[in-house]
Amino acid sequence: MRRTGWWRGLRGHGWRIAVTLLPLLAGLAHTGGLLHLPGVDRLDAQIQDARLRLHAPRGTDPRIVIVDIDEPSLRAFGQWPWSRERLARLTTELTQRQQARALAFDMVFAEADRSSGSALLQALGPGRWPADAGFDAELARRAAALDPDGDFARAVAAAPGRVVMGAHFDSEATGAGVPTFPPPPVLPAGALPPGATRIPGWPALIASLPGLSIGSRTGFINVVFRSGQDGVVRAAPLLARLEAAPGGYYESLALATFRAATDVAPPMLQLAHGPGAAPQLTALLLQAPDGRQIRIPVGADGGIVVPYRRDGGEDQRRFRYVSAREVLEGRLAPGALRDCIVLVGASAAGLQDLRATPIAAALPGVEVHAHVLSGLLDGRVPHVPDYAAGYAWASLVLIGLLLMLGTALRSAAAGFVIGLAACGGLLLLNDLFYRQGDLVLPQAAALLAGVAGLLLNMSWGYFVESRQRRALVRLFGAYVPPQLVDDMAREPHRYTMRAESRVLTVMFCDMRGFTHLAEHMAPATLQALLHEVFTRFTEIVNHHGGTVDKYMGDCLMAFWGAPVVQVDHAERAVRAAQDIVAALPALNARHDAHGLPNVAIGIGLNSGTVVVGNMGSAYRRSYTAIGDAVNLAARLEGLCTVYRVPIVAGESTVAHMPDAPWRELGEVQVRGRQRGVHIYTPDTACRPADAVQP
Repeated sequence: MRRTGWWRGLRGHGWRIAVTLLPLLAGLAHTGGLLHLPGVDRLDAQIQDARLRLHAPRGTDPRIVIVDIDEPSLRAFGQWPWSRERLARLTTELTQRQQARALAFDMVFAEADRSSGSALLQALGPGRWPADAGFDAELARRAAALDPDGDFARAVAAAPGRVVMGAHFDSEATGAGVPTFPPPPVLPAGALPPGATRIPGWPALIASLPGLSIGSRTGFINVVFRSGQDGVVRAAPLLARLEAAPGGYYESLALATFRAATDVAPPMLQLAHGPGAAPQLTALLLQAPDGRQIRIPVGADGGIVVPYRRDGGEDQRRFRYVSAREVLEGRLAPGALRDCIVLVGASAAGLQDLRATPIAAALPGVEVHAHVLSGLLDGRVPHVPDYAAGYAWASLVLIGLLLMLGTALRSAAAGFVIGLAACGGLLLLNDLFYRQGDLVLPQAAALLAGVAGLLLNMSWGYFVESRQRRALVRLFGAYVPPQLVDDMAREPHRYTMRAESRVLTVMFCDMRGFTHLAEHMAPATLQALLHEVFTRFTEIVNHHGGTVDKYMGDCLMAFWGAPVVQVDHAERAVRAAQDIVAALPALNARHDAHGLPNVAIGIGLNSGTVVVGNMGSAYRRSYTAIGDAVNLAARLEGLCTVYRVPIVAGESTVAHMPDAPWRELGEVQVRGRQRGVHIYTPDTACRPADAVQP
């Protein structure tokens, strides 16, 4: 079966392809978890950071306001923690007077208030002053009036379902000595089937006081456990799991605030069921009051890529910041924050929760929640799909196939362009998936493998194959036409100087009467004559793809079929012989013009199996053909004078061209052969007056 050119190219570059594919194998091992390459993950993250900055929406989101406990607020109302009475006033101002749609605290109120003096009154205790009968009654009255936690809880309850209290997952079951009051989870512990969950689990949840949970929602505020190896927060969980009994799944502060603002039902889980694999979480489904179903795609771990916004506004902030002092002092007009979603956080020194992010080196933690919330409101939720690993494998395989194709084309420029286009195409494809479907797909492994494979491919071509090409040119440049040397240089592995058996067609072209000419011509004139004749004959041999074996005095020996395989070697040799005969009149006309003698020739052609290769001694070698077929071609050339024809071909050559017009000259007995050889001449070459002298 005939192989195509690219297939032959693949077979001829086995080692080169193997070296090229080494980075691809490393990439496949990394994707499959057999080999960890930290640089791949870092590059993936940096590419995603650049894409996020390129496509993130610009400008301040007017729907979200951050009430900031900043330095002016602390100067006005004292150090943190503030009394719960002041936080109650802040809550009432935001939910009632300002009519915020939802209010979320990026902080945890896990301990009772200690700043109101109620603890001191309790320490006085009843019965301490028995002489004063009214002391105990007054003490009880004043203690009942000092209930800051109750005030805060009542302010929260006055806005049912619109306030979200923060909670914090802790890695120690004791919660570092802080009491835990886990509120009911948003989903029960059995919401996911066994083996299906990859949602992070935590031994303890530090939540706000139980009184504050009445009438409010709870959302965990942890984002740092989703930061990358470089500490940059790129992803955020929407769900996390409490391992301690009774367990269950809790929603993040951003998701709880989104539900409070849109009044949607608790999420349901959408799972993907693959063949032979445990189901994986793919999305959260929320039912809106109008019956619409809101789908939030998530990764198998319940997380999303934070949909950051770009800088916007005169102060270069993505969200509007309002000082808590302005709110508590009533500087805002009533309804100034109507229908806004308010997040309460801190930026004052000692309180600030700064995070490294792709858009800023130090971003307040509350703003990370705001970015997630903004993306949920927009329906812009970048996420890693469940088929990300399969996509990475497919990308690597595709890059490998394209690099193999570039190698098979045997063109360094084509291979470089194909490799570069493959890497660029992968970047553009991933960019399209991100813009159209919010899909965050891995690409660094395929890109690094493609670039490394391309560099190795080019290096192999430069340092290994270019050396082979130069050696090939040195070996065959003196025998083979330049165009064939170029073809051979593209596949140097296919050619060798070692002796081998080949079926060739051999040509001997001899000038008649050369001895007489040499005796009666000056050496310089003879040299010029031979130079002109052999140059023209060699041009014709080269034109037909022949290999010039040697010049022997007045004789030229050439053959076809080696080192380049030519299935039409006999036809090429016959056409070359006919063109040499046809070129004689023009040559002799120039000789007449310069007072030089005319030249007559005889050509012998024969085909057969010969040994061809680099023959000679340790001192001198040449690429030549030897064998009985070569000897017979030389003898046939001598018969041209006998039969007065310019070309005599053996029967083996004629057998390769049965449809060509031949005229049989007869049968001759050749020394060393038991039977005679039938000889022929091409009908179109019978011009004895031009070519042969008896």
